[in-house]
Amino acid sequence: MNSRLSEALRFGITGVVNTGTFYAFYLLLHSWLPYYPAYAVAFALSMTGSFFLNTYFTYRTKPTWRKFLLFPLTNLTNFLVTSAGLYALVEWAHVNERVAPLLAAVAAVPATFLLSRWVLTRDSAPAAVTGV
Repeated sequence: MNSRLSEALRFGITGVVNTGTFYAFYLLLHSWLPYYPAYAVAFALSMTGSFFLNTYFTYRTKPTWRKFLLFPLTNLTNFLVTSAGLYALVEWAHVNERVAPLLAAVAAVPATFLLSRWVLTRDSAPAAVTGV
């Protein structure tokens, strides 16, 4: 399989795992917080796991403090795109608050993939990952 295609597939798998983690946090928090604060806190909680999944599994590179500190830029992009989508879906399209975050996340995938690849792979040696 082409290495870029394989990388994109791993990014997709990582995204599904991260989205599931985020969504579980969101549902838990939304039981006592309004939808947007629950969304923001769940998003922040899932970011660290996403960093390690993307460094080791998706891009097969070594995590560094520099990458860790830059990685929130990828999440900021994701956050801005999904926040706008979430607001539009809930307030304007009247989509259910429990479903809207999942739909909004779809719009952010291409931008997040390109930016995370740039942050995590530039000037980097591959990690010693076997069997993944």
